[in-house]
Amino acid sequence: MGQDLAEAFPEARYTFEELDDALGQRLSKIMFEGPESDLTLTENAQPALMAVSLAVMRVLEKEAGLKVGDACSFVAGHSLGEYSALTAAGAFGFADAARALKARGQAMQQAVPVGEGAMAALLGAELDQAESIAERAAQGEVCTAANDNGPGQIVLSGATAAIERAVEIATQEGVRRSVILPVSAPFHCAMMAPAADVMADVLAKIDVQVPAVPVVANVTAEAVDDPDEIRRLLVEQVTSRVRWRECVLYMKDHGVDTIVEVGAGKVLTGLARRIDRDLNGVSVQTPADIEAFIKTL
Repeated sequence: MGQDLAEAFPEARYTFEELDDALGQRLSKIMFEGPESDLTLTENAQPALMAVSLAVMRVLEKEAGLKVGDACSFVAGHSLGEYSALTAAGAFGFADAARALKARGQAMQQAVPVGEGAMAALLGAELDQAESIAERAAQGEVCTAANDNGPGQIVLSGATAAIERAVEIATQEGVRRSVILPVSAPFHCAMMAPAADVMADVLAKIDVQVPAVPVVANVTAEAVDDPDEIRRLLVEQVTSRVRWRECVLYMKDHGVDTIVEVGAGKVLTGLARRIDRDLNGVSVQTPADIEAFIKTL
């Protein structure tokens, strides 16, 4: 993860060195060499994903002179990606973002004992149907729509027994596919309240600047650039739904025609096209992607 970038571009290599220094941990070694079981730990995966995104951004700035404030109307990120987006826009310093995400990962993992919470994807269900299924499955326990990712892709989160009931109900209702996800905790639901308290303390100690362009926040699906509001929404984000479909539509409604996904993976690029076919989605994650993208600027 990220090794091809580090080998191809000094700016990327320096970014991963800065990550290690910020955390006091050789996280880049785990990213490059594994073991995968260590990398996928939430406390490692979150800062690692942010670092890859920022490595690509720094390469684009160096190689093509691309500046977020000049080239973009908004930034946005899915869950932890909101920190990456804010860092790219200058709201957070890189080291502060890395340490905040390390703390976020640890807090989210520790908020709920292993086995007591779960998440499930309902593929083929729309939000209204997913909310109805979650309400019927709850039976006094937490069960809620945690991610509205796009048409026909809703993720539920909550107590394990409630999520299992939701999957059964969804199957009975003919939802195309309902599957419990291999995650370590029930993210973006009320069970994450202890983690939200931790993040309130962490973020209160971080200097947050006005970003170069507004961030479209997961919690509100609207643009925000006030530092105090950014802090508040990031705390609320821990227990709240990721309104990604609405975030994408907000950007489209405000004149965006191209969404560039920077960093590891192509999931958001695919979702953007599903949410609105008029949107052009571009994924930039490898040295070859960077070279191709620079030619379009």
